Amino acid sequence: MAKVTKDMIIADVLNMDRGTVPILLNSGMHCLGCPSSSGESIEDACAIHGIDADKLIDDLNKYLEGK
Repeated sequence: MAKVTKDMIIADVLNMDRGTVPILLNSGMHCLGCPSSSGESIEDACAIHGIDADKLIDDLNKYLEGK
């Protein structure tokens, strides 16, 4: 099973499973179509958007584990 980490690129997470989109959007990560999502790590994007990276990673991995 794939696991999301803070150093992963946002676009890679989206490519893993499109079901992660609502989780990212609900966390406040509204830049999914932004060019930065193809080169920015989850940790960096969270820092820019004031989002708790640990909570987001936990939410994403809980979703993936439940599939």
